[in-house]
Amino acid sequence: MASAAGEYRARLKEQEKEIGSLVAEIERLKNPVVPDLSSGLSEMLEENAKLKYRVNVLKRSLQEEESKGGASMININQRVQGIFRVAIKLAYPHLENPPLAVTPSQGSKFGDYQCNSAMAISQLLKAKGEKSNPREIAQKIVNSIPKNDIIENVDIAGPGFINVVLKREFVSKLLKNLLVNGVQPPQVGPKKKVAIDFSSPNIAKEMHVGHLRSTIIGDSMCRLFEFVGYDVLRLNHVGDWGTQFGMLIAHLHDKFPDYLKVSPPIGDLQVFYKESKSRFDEEEAFKKRAYQCVVKLQNHDPDVIKAWNMICDVSRKEFQKIYERLDIKLIERGESYYQDMMNDVVKSFEEKGLVQLDEGRKIVFPQGCSVPLTIVKSDGGYTYDTSDLAALRHRIFEEKADIIIYVVDNGQSVHFQTIFAAAQMIGWYDPKEIRVEHTGFGVVLGEDKKKFKTRSGETVRLADLLDEGLKRSMDKLLEKEREKVLSPEELNAAKEAVAFGCIKYADLSHNRTNDYVFSFDKMLDDRGNTAAYLLYALTRIRSITRLAKIDDATLQRAAAETTILLTHDKEWKLGKCILRFPEILHKILDDLYLHTLCDYLFELATTFTEFYDSCYCVEKDRQTGEVVKVNMWRMLLCEATAAVMAKGFAILGLKPVHRM
Repeated sequence: MASAAGEYRARLKEQEKEIGSLVAEIERLKNPVVPDLSSGLSEMLEENAKLKYRVNVLKRSLQEEESKGGASMININQRVQGIFRVAIKLAYPHLENPPLAVTPSQGSKFGDYQCNSAMAISQLLKAKGEKSNPREIAQKIVNSIPKNDIIENVDIAGPGFINVVLKREFVSKLLKNLLVNGVQPPQVGPKKKVAIDFSSPNIAKEMHVGHLRSTIIGDSMCRLFEFVGYDVLRLNHVGDWGTQFGMLIAHLHDKFPDYLKVSPPIGDLQVFYKESKSRFDEEEAFKKRAYQCVVKLQNHDPDVIKAWNMICDVSRKEFQKIYERLDIKLIERGESYYQDMMNDVVKSFEEKGLVQLDEGRKIVFPQGCSVPLTIVKSDGGYTYDTSDLAALRHRIFEEKADIIIYVVDNGQSVHFQTIFAAAQMIGWYDPKEIRVEHTGFGVVLGEDKKKFKTRSGETVRLADLLDEGLKRSMDKLLEKEREKVLSPEELNAAKEAVAFGCIKYADLSHNRTNDYVFSFDKMLDDRGNTAAYLLYALTRIRSITRLAKIDDATLQRAAAETTILLTHDKEWKLGKCILRFPEILHKILDDLYLHTLCDYLFELATTFTEFYDSCYCVEKDRQTGEVVKVNMWRMLLCEATAAVMAKGFAILGLKPVHRM
């Protein structure tokens, strides 16, 4: 918006100069009839009036935005991009959509940000047969930079890199805004509805390590979208329908014949599942009854539905124990939820002439896909393909979601590509208007670099993994003799924060598309990029205000009254690092790679350590230990660091503790 206003103002200035010239020309000639000039003048005046109107509209829009989003954190990179967008347009008005590349500088000697557009513009001009020296292009861009409150100075380096130095008053002002208003979300445009499909375990089976990544990644994505103000639907697409329920219900009927009157004591559903599966594979009569139970289930037989509900309830209770420990909230919308919608889905594709028959199956073959979708089996039953199409259709038309995200492992990528292609083919959504995305992830490996298994070769139960995390976390705390300084309640809170925080962070800190090695030893190490290190770092930063005996009210008053000095190199470096938070969030909202936030928090913690080691925040008498001086602007930098770290932890699902 601001960049467009700048462009219109520049054009307006040129138009007014030309009008002045024409008026002078008319006066000089003293000729009352000057057809060409008066015609030109009339056109220019009309264009001038239009431009003035558009500038005024943009001014009002900018004022409205500023009044609405005054407390929002500003993405400095976006602001610098806006300035260079105007500069490039003014320097090269004939180029349509010229390349714009602005990034944080890699080192302080290259300034704070760097515009690298000159080289790409050089290639465009060269293709048009125009002069294309990158340094000259960079200079022309620099000469066209509009007046602003952000950039202190620029210089051109190498073949045409434009190094940008920010104004310290600008950075200081943004830090004050953060401290006065708290860590507010950056502006992201109109409010949107987001549906995120994650976790999705199967009923009658225990959650295992394979469910860990979807659950943790999906929850963190939800937290991010919620933070920026979107309406988020946290969907748990559990596997609660299908042929396997026939054998479970038949086995329930045999083992607990009075299940309709007395609630069956199914203690271990995993054992119950294995028993029914064994009978299904070995007993022909049982298999026949299991298929009959499936038909009754699909026909909503009351007794069979009750048995199905009992089995689902046992699973739900076990799932909920896991979700409560990890602080995960979900709305269950299993496959059964979409059963009554599947017939309409099939009809829709048939009416559009998109269904083919293949050996009794009804298939849909989206253009460009290598595998078709089977929407009706040869026996007339529906499939996972039908269920997923029904779910997507419901999320688009009933939930009216603007963004739909599936957090499912990489192995399902072809399946989702085909589902999305079919939905677009039938006209359910336009990807330019509704964002539908599969955010895949790799598998969890053991330290032998193979799929994470128990010693006996079985899949690791998630409950057992969390228990082991708690044990290891307590061992680590006792090894450091924390029981001597923490109360039992504080020790237990630290144990849970470290155990579950480390498990989550170890997952989120890796690029989600890659496999990662699960290692308790590495994730509990309090050195390096781990939750253990970051949780300790935040606790340490929070303790500085306690050391200085400064309460929250004093900090709030200081935030409003104190100018944050950024004269020391380490103060300047920390201040800029703190303010990159909204830039990081915008990037993740775009690409959904949460490890970027983990890398940023680790960088922030290490940058803070550099600052704290070089800049005295609290000065004490060396003999008495009494506080003799508090450098309040530095205390405010501590507070700003802690506030951003705490908000980053909240997005990742980590719980900080006051003492550790």
